[in-house]
Amino acid sequence: MPSGIFALLDDVAMLMDDVAVMTKVAGKKTAGILGDDLAVNAEKATGFAASRELPVLWAITKGSFLNKLIILPVAFAMSAWAPWAIEPILIAGGLFLAYEGVEKVVHAAFHRGAPKTSLEQRPPEQERVRSAIVVDFILSVEIVVIALGEVMDAKLEVQIAAVTAIALLATVGVYGVVALLVRMDDSGLALMQRSSSFARRLGRFLVAALPVVIKVLSVVGTVALLLVSGGIFHHHIPGIHGVLHTFPALVADAVLGLAGGLVVVGVVSAAKAALR
Repeated sequence: MPSGIFALLDDVAMLMDDVAVMTKVAGKKTAGILGDDLAVNAEKATGFAASRELPVLWAITKGSFLNKLIILPVAFAMSAWAPWAIEPILIAGGLFLAYEGVEKVVHAAFHRGAPKTSLEQRPPEQERVRSAIVVDFILSVEIVVIALGEVMDAKLEVQIAAVTAIALLATVGVYGVVALLVRMDDSGLALMQRSSSFARRLGRFLVAALPVVIKVLSVVGTVALLLVSGGIFHHHIPGIHGVLHTFPALVADAVLGLAGGLVVVGVVSAAKAALR
């Protein structure tokens, strides 16, 4: 009996070791997209009254958990009974990421002087929350599929544990950082009212730094979108790796991400023009 318990504990230890290894592998591939996820959600959660920022963020976080509850079982069912579908979905997700990245670049390059929407012109709170949850759903599908694509060779139970860990850590980590960001300016304002000159300087720095931080996150997220999508094309489209094997991986991924995004932007623009 004791030997049976020790054998069971040994099996559990081996399983947890496999899960840790696969989670690390999947985490490296999905880390890039988290930058864009963080930037998007920070932008979605700002612009509300100070008293509504945290309730709005909590509503989006609950929607994100519900998204994971929908996506994860479907992804694991596909892995068990239709693994052939993972690769096309992964490439489709790469095309969407490339499109999103190139669209941001085009918007920054050609629409820099466009008038910004004032607070009064923004949609109602519930509508903005729903929009944020929809965006989270799309990004969650991408994260789960990319993570699943990295652990397809592992046992099903290892896939389930590793991908679930990535999905939950992404939600908790992203929205935890967003919560800190949306309260950054309020913390700065509180510090500016202190008697200490250091506290007042720190407060002014926090208030001034918030828009810069969000802008930097947006730029980093855009670059990450192009690199992640290019990496998907590089390793999952037959023949691409052989053609570009002489180039550094970072350069190849960036070129492929830009090229794929430009193609999709062109197709979407042509389709919109045809419909008009």
